[in-house]
Amino acid sequence: MRIVITGATGNVGTALLAALDPVHDVVGLARRLPDTTAEPYRRAGWRAADIGVPGAEEELAALFAGADAVVHLAWAISPLRGDPPMWRTNDHGTRHVLAAAVAAGVPHVVVASSVAAYGPAPRWAKVTEDWPCDGIAGSAYSRGKAALETLLDRFEEQHPQVAVARIRPCAILHRRAAGQFSRWLLDPAVPAGLVGGRRLPVPLWTDLRAQAVHTSDVAAAIDRILDRSFTGPVNLAAPEVLDADALAAVLGGPRVPVPKPLAQVAARAAWLGGALPAHPGWLELADRAALGDTTLAETALGWQPRYDAATAVADLVAGLRSGAGAASAPLAPPRRDGVLGRLRSLTRVGPSHQSQA
Repeated sequence: MRIVITGATGNVGTALLAALDPVHDVVGLARRLPDTTAEPYRRAGWRAADIGVPGAEEELAALFAGADAVVHLAWAISPLRGDPPMWRTNDHGTRHVLAAAVAAGVPHVVVASSVAAYGPAPRWAKVTEDWPCDGIAGSAYSRGKAALETLLDRFEEQHPQVAVARIRPCAILHRRAAGQFSRWLLDPAVPAGLVGGRRLPVPLWTDLRAQAVHTSDVAAAIDRILDRSFTGPVNLAAPEVLDADALAAVLGGPRVPVPKPLAQVAARAAWLGGALPAHPGWLELADRAALGDTTLAETALGWQPRYDAATAVADLVAGLRSGAGAASAPLAPPRRDGVLGRLRSLTRVGPSHQSQA
């Protein structure tokens, strides 16, 4: 097949390049091109493209010409303050990709959504793909994915000739994504190398629960979706659900019980002061995100994750401690700024990243 991948330099895109059979003709699109001599980026042809700019659909339609499938992974998750605004990439960019797929006659489009699109559910129950995609009000990421689902619903009604698949994974973790996660969640206040240390106290509220899935397992699912021309939504997650104690054991040392409201107040203060990039909206999503049932992935795709949830988290932690990364801008290894560099970064005025409210 000829497969075009948007966001091909990111966490999932990089793993997908490694997972796809070399017999396929793969084209990677990204705003910032990777080192095309490095694996797995050498496996694709590359084009620089910003899907969010006005008129991008015309350029994209030319790039999609002759494609058997488009895999749309480009999504601004927690961009820096000076990066293009999230709505431009996520809403406008997706509309441009879908319009270009229609113009180019692409028969199959695979879009990365998320379990974050689901509305609140019973706390420990796993929901199937028919659960309402109402989103979590306090999370910009969740609201964006819920809006994506509505956009895809309308697109399918208007363009039934295009087969659409939607993956709905939980937190997607991988050793090589360590630099990205460090920039999203930790810098500059918490050196990435501290994560996973047995002496690092982990402040988490008691009833927290979390799902995780390894990036390579998500890539394997997309590979199966392409091979089977699968359509519709499908949840992706490792089967285990981690409680607060299990999550703390992987992230570091002993869990320090902290009420969720106190954690949110502290996170907001740190975000406003520029000490932490992570907006408190991420805590709201972590607390209220629905858990995904993966029966459909197992039965319709024959998908079985190779990694359990704790191993996926541990793989990311190992990457943070070792400074792992990949030869692309999104996955570049964590910075090694030293103590003075971190102290200078703490003098920043205002948030470093865009709001997730």
